Amino acid sequence: MPLRMKSDAITLDCPDPPALAAFCQEATGLELHPESDADFAGLSREDGLLLGFQRVDDYRAPSWPGQADPQQLHICFSVGDDLDGAEARLLELGADKPEFQPHDKARARVFTDPAGHLFCLVRS
Repeated sequence: MPLRMKSDAITLDCPDPPALAAFCQEATGLELHPESDADFAGLSREDGLLLGFQRVDDYRAPSWPGQADPQQLHICFSVGDDLDGAEARLLELGADKPEFQPHDKARARVFTDPAGHLFCLVRS
């Protein structure tokens, strides 16, 4: 019988937790966790999920698509039908869009946040 587990938090290593939290807050509209500080910042979703960012000395961003510094994980966000609008806003906020895009651009796109973490936008 499988365990019944619910995700409570996803935490990403980064060099500057407040800056990455601010980027993700603008991108997602999530609320800043009240116990955020210079070494750990978090964003809270209504269902209780925490998206956390923890300071790591000598942080090295993942490389894409190479594996010299593996991506380790990526997060996918659904954005409705307006991928172009979502892309424009994320680039304005400081995201990058790698040249290598493995999916049909009409249904999914790969980006990196300001700390270099990969994430995807998908049409829902």
